[in-house]
Amino acid sequence: MPLPDIDTDFILLDGTSELPARLQGAVVVIGNFDGLHAGHRVILQHALDLAAGTLPVLALTFEPHPRTVFNPTQPVFRLSPVREKATLLQACGLSGVVNWAFSKEFSSLNAKTFVDDILIGHLSASHVVVGYDFHFGKGREGSPAFLFAAGQEAGFGVTVVPQVTLPDGLAVSSSAIRTHLESAEIHAANSELGYRWFVQAEVIHGEKRGRDLGYPTANMELSPHCKLALGIYAVSVRRQDGTVYQGVASFGRRPQFDNGAPLLEAFLFDFSGDLYGETLTVTFHQFLRGEAKFDDIDALVAQMDKDSINARAILQDAAPLSPLDARLSF
Repeated sequence: MPLPDIDTDFILLDGTSELPARLQGAVVVIGNFDGLHAGHRVILQHALDLAAGTLPVLALTFEPHPRTVFNPTQPVFRLSPVREKATLLQACGLSGVVNWAFSKEFSSLNAKTFVDDILIGHLSASHVVVGYDFHFGKGREGSPAFLFAAGQEAGFGVTVVPQVTLPDGLAVSSSAIRTHLESAEIHAANSELGYRWFVQAEVIHGEKRGRDLGYPTANMELSPHCKLALGIYAVSVRRQDGTVYQGVASFGRRPQFDNGAPLLEAFLFDFSGDLYGETLTVTFHQFLRGEAKFDDIDALVAQMDKDSINARAILQDAAPLSPLDARLSF
């Protein structure tokens, strides 16, 4: 199914911001949508179909992830932090996203207050779309049945989308995709996402060792909660002006040098220039190998040469996995 045109006026708000008049009366789709995988997009499509191009469609999401709030010693590895999620939602054709601050205090709101203060008072929702397992309010009292009844009383429509399964009968799961990424199973993760997984980060100054080795890299810090498998990847890199370069990237601790905190270092093929301060989108196509410490620098450079050859061979035949992937990666 072709995607709707991208809304160039897409807006990213938090719960303290007033909703612009043009977004009042929107179809509101609610969920965490971490990764915005194929199952999530079925829910979004229901909302877009209901809007029929005549109403705005807003996503109501929650930050930080509720599981992180209730278990802060085991923070969730986010597939799509705030910026990446907004990129995905915009590419899917939504008009905006409202990231509501999630806290233990917020979770104690009763379901009626959630409906009255947020869905009606703040968002003026004309229709609400949720997944089959969505619950809200203190003690999870806000069930789909509760939402239906509240909508009938207040005058907004409600659609509950059934569980989505893959062709093999398995349910689509953000948790499973996280496990794939942690295990370097990039192909499996991308298949379940329906697009190639990506990160967005600002280029920072590093030790500039890559420049001395003939491989100047764009260095980026990812979230400390990112559990992507350490290693070398074939990637594509999109600049803020939309230009896309193929490349090879290391996400790791640099065992050859300092064995420090994980850092993403991307080498862009056929590029020379200054990227410092620019936010890049790095898309992961394939895992090449794990991190390793070599006998000497010459052996490291020889392996980097091989990595570049392998990455070029993989990337030259890369094609979009879906219309969404084409918007994001090519």
